Amino acid sequence: MLLDEDPASLIAQCTSHFKLDSDRSSLLRISDSLSTLSSFRQQHISSLQSTLTRLNRTHQTLASNHNHTLSQHNPTTHASEILRLDTEKFKIAKQASDLEMEGERLEGELSRLGGVLSDLEAEGVEGGEREKGPEEDATVLKLKVYRSLGIDVEADTAGQYNKAVIRNATKGDVHVVNIDPKFSRNFYTNYFWRTM
Repeated sequence: MLLDEDPASLIAQCTSHFKLDSDRSSLLRISDSLSTLSSFRQQHISSLQSTLTRLNRTHQTLASNHNHTLSQHNPTTHASEILRLDTEKFKIAKQASDLEMEGERLEGELSRLGGVLSDLEAEGVEGGEREKGPEEDATVLKLKVYRSLGIDVEADTAGQYNKAVIRNATKGDVHVVNIDPKFSRNFYTNYFWRTM
């Protein structure tokens, strides 16, 4: 026999000297760490997948909106809209220019009427040096009534009253009416009242 002692007892003695408890606890710790790490990794992957799904849906929505916008864009319609806006801009500029010219004309008229007023005030209540006929007094009275209603009547070079400027202060409107003898006085009276 090679060994004096029993091999089973030798193996038992040898194994009794091994310290397995620390190795077991290390293995248990490593196993727990692996399990925790695997769980964390699984949660992180799940979170990333949900984020990726949400971003993918957002991308599809934006791509759909982009394609819809591109399909709705019509260069011809855009050009016609720009042309319409340019035309409207020029109309507004012309109206502003016309209103500016009308303002200058009215300033001149105001200055002229201021001169007439100063002349009338200088003449006094009795009037000027000459006697006025009853027809002229009636005309002056009519003009005063018209002015009190916001209507200025202008005479041409021949002394005929053939233009009326109607001002509506509440609406801020100014209408210039050329009086044509072919229309009746009733027509102009109705028009003046509607305008005021």
